[in-house]
Amino acid sequence: MKFAITSKGDPTSNTLMQKMKTYLMDFELTYDEDQPDIVISVGGDGTLLYAFHRYRSRLNKTAFVGVHTGHLGFYADWVPDEIEKLVIAIAKTPYQIVEYPLLEVIIRYINGGREARYLALNECTVKSVEGSLVMDVEIKGQLFETFRGDGLCISTPSGSTAYNKALGGAILHPSLEVIQIAEMASINNRVFRTVGSPMVLPNHHTCLLKPVNDVDFHITIDHLTLLHKDVKSIQCRVASEKIRFARFRPFPFWKRVRDSFIAD
Repeated sequence: MKFAITSKGDPTSNTLMQKMKTYLMDFELTYDEDQPDIVISVGGDGTLLYAFHRYRSRLNKTAFVGVHTGHLGFYADWVPDEIEKLVIAIAKTPYQIVEYPLLEVIIRYINGGREARYLALNECTVKSVEGSLVMDVEIKGQLFETFRGDGLCISTPSGSTAYNKALGGAILHPSLEVIQIAEMASINNRVFRTVGSPMVLPNHHTCLLKPVNDVDFHITIDHLTLLHKDVKSIQCRVASEKIRFARFRPFPFWKRVRDSFIAD
């Protein structure tokens, strides 16, 4: 088996990374940063997001597993005290594959012919560089509303506990193949109207955002923030690709939710 390890970069994470690399190579596993079968993320959720984007071209061939060295992460199963147990599991135990849905974002431009495609593990956000965001929101090819406000957040189920939750969105189990649209400070008065509630779209529905005015946009894909000019439309839907996690033991989603937000 070929493996790679990504680290948050702090001394604790780097030390753990080196230990795991040595242990796994002692078990005659091959370290391969280019074509790994399994990628171990040492740090937090941000580290795993980085690993996901680094290996997004190998999602059907690479599985991910996380070791968290800070606060409890939603994508990290293991703690530093368990790295010997994890190493033995990776080297000796067949693992279960658990797949989570991803968000596909396609940005098309006014000049035509050119488009950019992205995959998000957590979410995509759209904000205007200047003033309020004004967007026509189409669902399944039909105009649903004209949004006016600070911005829109389109999230995956596994990303529903991140920025989406802060916006009042629902927490969704990652076995659901859906995306969720949440509003950021929408303007609602006698002139302007939005639905005002988060919306959950199934995998056969497409959301299309069309700018009403000629402005530039800040568009985030997970931790990446990009400035886009001359945007014609932003298409969001459940991606055909999925992220694959290597599970060596149960990792109940609702227990993670409770541990992160409720438990002492």
